[in-house]
Amino acid sequence: MSNPEELIPVLTVIAIILVVIIFVLAGFWIFIIYREKKKAKESEQNKKINGVYDIKNIMEFMEFEKVEDNMIIQKNGKYLMVLECQGINFDLMSEMEMTAVEQGFIEFLNTLKFEIQIYVQTRTVNLEDSIREYKLKFRDIEDKYNVLQNKYLQMKEAEPGIYSEKEIYKAYFEYVRQRNKYEYTKDIIADTEKSSLNSNVLHKKYYIIISYYESEVTTQNYSKDEIQNMVFNELYTRARSVMRTLQRCEVNSKILDSRALVELLYNAYNREDSDIFSTKMALNAGFDALYSTAPDVLDKKMKLINKQIEDEGLKVANEAISEARSDKEMMIRIREENAKNLIFDFAEQLISENQDYIGQDIAEDAKVKVRRKQQQATKEGGEGNEQEEKKTRRRRTTTKQ
Repeated sequence: MSNPEELIPVLTVIAIILVVIIFVLAGFWIFIIYREKKKAKESEQNKKINGVYDIKNIMEFMEFEKVEDNMIIQKNGKYLMVLECQGINFDLMSEMEMTAVEQGFIEFLNTLKFEIQIYVQTRTVNLEDSIREYKLKFRDIEDKYNVLQNKYLQMKEAEPGIYSEKEIYKAYFEYVRQRNKYEYTKDIIADTEKSSLNSNVLHKKYYIIISYYESEVTTQNYSKDEIQNMVFNELYTRARSVMRTLQRCEVNSKILDSRALVELLYNAYNREDSDIFSTKMALNAGFDALYSTAPDVLDKKMKLINKQIEDEGLKVANEAISEARSDKEMMIRIREENAKNLIFDFAEQLISENQDYIGQDIAEDAKVKVRRKQQQATKEGGEGNEQEEKKTRRRRTTTKQ
């Protein structure tokens, strides 16, 4: 039997050899991983350089081939039609109404003879269009408010006897009513703009997706267009059936057209950018915006900042031009309304300047007659306005009849 002390050097050598082998294997394994990563990186760079990211590869990733005839068409011969459903306030219903809705939904599920999918999509609320419409209406309200305010102040500050209390009260009533409308519209615009700054304002849309396979149709002796027409008819029949059963649950629904389907898909695949780059931009770009690789973050941010500067600058310029035009139009309106009074004032001033030549008595008498003519013209103008109002009312009555 060997001495244990003699085995120690042998075991030490074996251990050293094993450690060396382990290190060599580990180094070889690390080298293989590094080479594979390097090859993958070079292949990725070559693809970017050679433009291999074509529409075909991205279409395979997006799982649908095209949108046509109010249907989403997939490569595996599957066709989809989508219903958009309007939500109901179930918690605010009475127990009887809740029971009726539940019973209607049970009947809806029991009548299904084909597969469906329920899809919920959360979108960011975009209030830009609403704010733009509010501002256009607000300009008309503001112009009318300025005219009525100037009219009331002019009647209030006029000499006693020119306007009756009834006329002044009527002008005041119209002025106050328009002022309330002006302030209310201004508050709505301010609240809407404040809400638009909050990017967390979301709303949910509910969809039911109905599917149909091309294999369900007898494809013998039929062309591709004929098969697609038959599929469309079958999907439309199924969609109408679902819509009728949903009405028992008090849920209104509608079939999405091709444009709405594109918007649905665009928001599904571009959740973060859909509130900045809308579907309308993608459609106007010929759908190219749907099939683009992500740009550099800094370049993207720079583009957004430049766009914001252009939009804000255009907005400020348009507002300044509109305000300048409004001020000028208001001055013209005031000038037109005061034209008659200015004529008589000028005539009276002209008589006063030349009373040394025509005589003081004749001048005073002429001034009195000018004032009478002014009162008579004011009275005739008021009667003319009343007649115009009566004619306008008669026209409206005739139109309604």
